[in-house]
Amino acid sequence: MSAEERFTAKPIKRILLKISGESFCPPSERGISMDSVNRLASQIARVASRGTQIAVVMGGGNILRGAQFKASDGASAIQEATAHYMGMLATVINGSALHDALESQGRPTRLMTAIQMDAVAEPYIRRRALRHLEKGRVVVLAGGMGTPFVTTDTAAAQRALELEVDYLFKATKVDGVYSADPNKDPSAVFYPQLTFEDAISQNLRVMDQEAFAKCRDHNMPVLVFNFRIDGNLDRAVRGERVGTLICD
Repeated sequence: MSAEERFTAKPIKRILLKISGESFCPPSERGISMDSVNRLASQIARVASRGTQIAVVMGGGNILRGAQFKASDGASAIQEATAHYMGMLATVINGSALHDALESQGRPTRLMTAIQMDAVAEPYIRRRALRHLEKGRVVVLAGGMGTPFVTTDTAAAQRALELEVDYLFKATKVDGVYSADPNKDPSAVFYPQLTFEDAISQNLRVMDQEAFAKCRDHNMPVLVFNFRIDGNLDRAVRGERVGTLICD
């Protein structure tokens, strides 16, 4: 069965949802807005309550970005590896907020981190994460891969493969994949479906190249959709065509 046929078949049993740090605050703002986090949690909880198993990987760009550690002359003010570890910690802050928001809405949730911090979260252990999913708990995966020089997109692709999900859902602030940024180029073309080779050869920046390559090599379909539209996650899980499907 092709990825397209699997997508329209119902129900989808398990997904990994990759959300950006910007999802934790209003557009063009920084930090954490609990209104934004509660809206995220509401969409996730709604889908989980219907039986779909959900793991979540999030970015930390709402709290800090590596570019802010560059000095005015272009040199790094701190070591790049240190900046990456700081970014991982930012995802733990976001994960803690999402964890609490989900549980406040009655959804059993576990926060797991790739960096050991027992007072805050469980360590990420693949079999334990699978068990949580099987019990109907949302699993929030923070800390990236626990090592520098690995993006959260690549971490999402890696965890999607480890946890044997049906789809990697990549949440964005636009309706899917375009030939260019539709917010800057009104002539940008929307792609309802792409192959991984298309996405890689055209250097489409909705995910990084390493993440695309992992998904391509292991036949992990990716759905890119606008998470800011309430109900899109629910519609996608129910098999409706939302956003852009990337598969071979």
